Amino acid sequence: MHIFWKKYSLPVYVFLFVVFLLVFVQIKVENPIIILERFIKGGGWIEIFFIGLYGAFIVYKMQDPVKTAKWRMISWTVFTIAFFAQLALGLLGFERFLMSGNLHLPIPVMIISGPLYRGELSVMTLLFLSTIIITGPAWCSQLCYFGALDNIASSRKKAVKGKIKNISAIKFTLLFLIILTTIILRWFNVDLLISTLIAGAFGVIGLLIILFVSGKQGKMVHCLTWCPIGTIVNYTRFINPFRMYIDMKSCTLCNICTTSCNYDALNREDIESGKPGVTCTLCGDCVSSCHASSIKYKFFKMKPESARRLYLFLTISLYAVFLALGRI
Repeated sequence: MHIFWKKYSLPVYVFLFVVFLLVFVQIKVENPIIILERFIKGGGWIEIFFIGLYGAFIVYKMQDPVKTAKWRMISWTVFTIAFFAQLALGLLGFERFLMSGNLHLPIPVMIISGPLYRGELSVMTLLFLSTIIITGPAWCSQLCYFGALDNIASSRKKAVKGKIKNISAIKFTLLFLIILTTIILRWFNVDLLISTLIAGAFGVIGLLIILFVSGKQGKMVHCLTWCPIGTIVNYTRFINPFRMYIDMKSCTLCNICTTSCNYDALNREDIESGKPGVTCTLCGDCVSSCHASSIKYKFFKMKPESARRLYLFLTISLYAVFLALGRI
């Protein structure tokens, strides 16, 4: 009975938590946010049930460290397909698939630039901030609709050895320029069309980096250098207590784990320091690659296995809720 409960307790908790959160949304929000409710009266309750089951299924698969990387890619890809499919349907004139009924440019930079330009927070910005508070960098390993594309591209080849040169300088320079440009566009009241074209060009360059650079490097170059959201996540995630560390008592310095990290966070100097680099997103892909089981999750004084289960519970619950709510 104990073994059975240990195996299925996490999926049960995720199901109950996801259903609880979505039921709250279903009851409290006057304009239906859950898609099926927009088409069928009471359909939202059906969707809530199946989204809860889906979240339970994903966490059931991912609780096995050996399967984490595979199912993280699958679930992340599903999220991205759902997001862009709803966008496509919205563009074709089916406005019910848009959260507000209005179309916004679907690129990560708009999470920063949009509120700065308009002078008000968006739903997507609030969702993004909530992930940092609850699960730290989970946005960059499970929830970003562009990140999944970068993950797929970079997974086609083993990572090139060595850190990306001047990565911090590149990241902060781009973030500064994006914020400055947005403030200038707002200050001078630049036409919305021109501002949108500038943001669109930034997104197109990002896609080109994903297609032609990330695949070659075996690292998520777009997310690590070009995406300003990635920069914000890398340095604000420390307000969240989840960490990963390397137990140097058992680590053999074999460096095999470096080949499993698409986030450039497990180079030799990172391993020798006993913790992944600042670009780590706690995705857990590296855990099964360590033959000595030296890479572990940490949450205050909780045991590593319990810390990992708690992280999966929170992250997959957020993922399932975002799958139901995260639209343009």
